[in-house]
Amino acid sequence: MVSKWATRFHQMALLVGSWSKDPSTQVGAVITESNRIVSVGFNGYPHGISDSAQTDNREMKLLKTLHAEENAILFAKRDLTGCDIWVSHFPCPNCAAKIIQTGIATVHCPEQSADFLSRWGDKIQISQEMLAQAGVSVDWMPLTSTASE
Repeated sequence: MVSKWATRFHQMALLVGSWSKDPSTQVGAVITESNRIVSVGFNGYPHGISDSAQTDNREMKLLKTLHAEENAILFAKRDLTGCDIWVSHFPCPNCAAKIIQTGIATVHCPEQSADFLSRWGDKIQISQEMLAQAGVSVDWMPLTSTASE
């Protein structure tokens, strides 16, 4: 059974992700400490950088984009040791490295769909191994309970 706080923070990560202008991938992250929100972030270009889908191809978009976890970490502007991060998609290896480096204790993430795993499963495996080696807990939340509450 997923707690009401877990459901709320997962729903908030989805909501924050919807703020992304990326039409194909909208990712949200919420950093918490003792059930209080510390920071939020979504994937997108840095402030002041034009994010027109018409001007950038996929390769350029990938180079310019900050991930949701990165934005949440940068926006926090404080020590994140012992905090939790709630993400709508499992962190890539670069974001996992940043999560580890900041001292975040737990990553909460919904189970990933078969489609997502078919595209990103190799990177998820690398991230999982990194987080495990660094002692960061991973909480896989069941898709059914996070979507229905």
